[in-house]
Amino acid sequence: MELRQRVAERFREVNGDHPMTAADDAYVSEQFVVLDELCAATGRDPEDVRRLMLDRRLPLPGYLRSDGAEMVPADLFALAERAGGAKLLATWFVGHWPDPVQGVAEWDAYLSGQYVCLRSVTPESIRRKDELTAAIRSAADDRDAGSATWSARLHALVDELDALEPAFTGYDRLRFGGPTSRDTCIDAVRARHPR
Repeated sequence: MELRQRVAERFREVNGDHPMTAADDAYVSEQFVVLDELCAATGRDPEDVRRLMLDRRLPLPGYLRSDGAEMVPADLFALAERAGGAKLLATWFVGHWPDPVQGVAEWDAYLSGQYVCLRSVTPESIRRKDELTAAIRSAADDRDAGSATWSARLHALVDELDALEPAFTGYDRLRFGGPTSRDTCIDAVRARHPR
């Protein structure tokens, strides 16, 4: 079985088999690049990259467009380069979490290709997104909830999360089984607590 087909099968195992609409395809084409085109632009062999994906050394594509194109972030290779190569990436990545168990869980999530919730996927942005969503979700429990100071603090958190996250697409709500963090922690919060 060819590597492209194996990557597509692994992608569907992880994400389910949901149809991409024309709107999904348009969004993905705007936000991501075709794996083969990125490889051509960076002098890499797409088959080697697919092998690294299947060997759990690089993340799966973020999306499979309806025409089968493997859509990846433009900075797909940046973390491996920071780590000193794909062979060192896992250890380097996991080392960004004080708790190795959490680091391994985040590595598994990274490999799934599902970190389409960040404009740039780095250990730092993953951790910051987690901190921001936790703070936003717990804000209603703050002692000064509802005050002007609280509202300013809440909107600063939401604005920072907004800068980290892209818009998402309908496909994401299918594969994640419901609303995205943008839906719950940005759009809903802004609707409930206008400036």
